[in-house]
Amino acid sequence: MSGALISHCLADLAYPDIQAYLARDDLILIPMASTEQHGPHLPLCTDSVTALEVSRRAAETADVLYTPVVWTGYSPQHMRAPGEGIGTITVRADTLLNLLYDIARSLIHHGFNKLIFVNGHGSNVKIIDPLLRRIRYDTGALVAFYKPYAERYLGLIRDLMDNPPEETPGWHASELETSQMLAYDARLVRMERAVATETHVPSWLPAAFRKADGAPDVEFEGYQYFLFPMDHDEFTPTGVIGNPMRASAAKGEEAFRRYAAHLVRAIEELRRVPVEVHTRAFRERV
Repeated sequence: MSGALISHCLADLAYPDIQAYLARDDLILIPMASTEQHGPHLPLCTDSVTALEVSRRAAETADVLYTPVVWTGYSPQHMRAPGEGIGTITVRADTLLNLLYDIARSLIHHGFNKLIFVNGHGSNVKIIDPLLRRIRYDTGALVAFYKPYAERYLGLIRDLMDNPPEETPGWHASELETSQMLAYDARLVRMERAVATETHVPSWLPAAFRKADGAPDVEFEGYQYFLFPMDHDEFTPTGVIGNPMRASAAKGEEAFRRYAAHLVRAIEELRRVPVEVHTRAFRERV
């Protein structure tokens, strides 16, 4: 990093370092995800690791700052029964939106004009649009939402995954996420506990309905016109969606590299965008 900055993480710096950064750049990454069950073999931090690693790597390459990771998200479907000890920490939709809004407004207050949320948890997408619009409309700042993962859309990692489509390589605790955690810290992965699990419709739905992955969509007569509010354990008893057995640290490292590189290229383009912040002061901060 240019100058005397010792880290790309905002929280590692003192305010003169941040002032020096803002004198030359106005963009910051905000990693966000969840703390939720990821089957019997992966830690609850899995989604947060995705967001943090992609942000850290991209920030170091693009020479931009990133915030500490927002480690809790919208995960009501991962709670399971009271007293079961699953460990998921979820927040209500309005709580998460208010938290992220206040983070964004704080950063804009200090002089950042371009904010990129780097999201590692798919269910956060269900509630995020009002937040992004509120930040944009209230301040004029550029705000973006980056999704470096692969559920139904394999995108950058299509050729990297070995699982066939029915073994959903990009879904919850399957090949991709297990590979990424092996790359991040193999000590946190308990492959002796790993199981492959195919999803099914909840028992309360008739057999005429079909479910193939973790999305809320359910097929009826071959068409996906229905969605239902389902809990995760209603369609996968283990918490896994897919097959983690083909995971490897090499795949995880390459996935992190590709997502971060893609984000770096986007950052270079977004640096060209003129932004006029019309409301910077965060006066309603109490």
